[in-house]
Amino acid sequence: MANVTVVGAQWGDEGKGKIVDWLSHRADVVARFQGGHNAGHTLVVGDKTYKLSLFPSGVVRGKLSFIGNGVVVDPWAFRDEKKRLEDQGVNITPELVKVSETASLILPVHRELDALRENRDDGMAIGTTRRGIGPAYEDKVGRRSIRVCDLADPASLPAKVKDLLHHHNAIRKGLGQPEYEAAELIAALEEIAPVILPFMAPVWRDLDTAIKDDLKILFEGAQGTMLDVDHGTYPYVTSSNTVAGQASAGTGVGPKSAGYGLGIVKAYTTRVGEGPFPTELKDETGRLLGEKGREFGVVTGRQRRCGWFDAVLVKQAVTVGGIDGVVLTKLDVLDGFDELKICIAYEIDGERYDRLPPERGLQARARPVYETIEGWSDSTFGAREWGQLPAAAVKYVRRVEELIGVPVAMLSTSPEREDVILVTDPFRG
Repeated sequence: MANVTVVGAQWGDEGKGKIVDWLSHRADVVARFQGGHNAGHTLVVGDKTYKLSLFPSGVVRGKLSFIGNGVVVDPWAFRDEKKRLEDQGVNITPELVKVSETASLILPVHRELDALRENRDDGMAIGTTRRGIGPAYEDKVGRRSIRVCDLADPASLPAKVKDLLHHHNAIRKGLGQPEYEAAELIAALEEIAPVILPFMAPVWRDLDTAIKDDLKILFEGAQGTMLDVDHGTYPYVTSSNTVAGQASAGTGVGPKSAGYGLGIVKAYTTRVGEGPFPTELKDETGRLLGEKGREFGVVTGRQRRCGWFDAVLVKQAVTVGGIDGVVLTKLDVLDGFDELKICIAYEIDGERYDRLPPERGLQARARPVYETIEGWSDSTFGAREWGQLPAAAVKYVRRVEELIGVPVAMLSTSPEREDVILVTDPFRG
């Protein structure tokens, strides 16, 4: 049996929540390895809908769940999400959920800085969730972050907070903001510490034990490959590495333990926030895709931008992300279209490209080269077998496989958990 690493292979919002939930039923352990509570996963289990942002999706199924060192943790968001889940009947205990002792914390000063930057009036906002993710990662790589383990040593907090605020108060002064008081931040940390410290654990060691015990581990990523800080549409990206390779660095396991790379892709393309989007449709078709797909962000509530499937983008994500197979989600949203289009290349300044170049100017001028495919009128909604799909839908899926260079391992045909067509079991590679 193989472990599985699940990542988004577009700009996030690909439907990872349902797939991770479906896979977690077959896993023994679920581990988050990057991002923060800017990630939004919606799980529909029976008559209940769970909206997760920080907790691994496995908690809903009672699976051992890890929040790795690559995640930035807002302890107040942890407290609030824990309460929401408990109100829905999910028992969150330190035996069920373990948070890496070396995970960096998101603090109030990070949230404030994020909002100040996004409120700038020069048109250069990134379109973040304003939850402090980026500033927290900046402090992590700047070697001044407060980590989970620091809460267990309150005597050391004043010096560490002083070091952190030496940096932040210089920025706040430049932005015309009052200094952040160290005493206020220390008091807040001391108050929240008893909430999260019971969950602190050496995640790297516990995962190593699980691997040696031959438990099936599901590594859960957030956002999408094209939001990766190195490989995405920079600067309109998140502040962490979102590719499958981060599963190793973000949890403390060896690269071989990450297992099968499973990319989640929508049967069309969406994006939240700013940044390039070559196949975006600002017409009635785009509106219809958004309406049928209920395209609103779980975390932000913002309407997502919609467009045709971009095979160039996904193939690039497959390559840099180490993806072995994909899950094609929301196929049912394409029901009823007379014809569909797939982007097979870009044209920029009269030149044809088989990749999205990193330069912002070139990205902004990229125009999609489309291939038109016959649509279908019959419904794919709720299909659980290949034989239930219209012939034209099967043809669409096969063409996607050809263009992105890896097989479709699973198909999702509705928000319902069991409405899945399984082609290849990722846990068996």
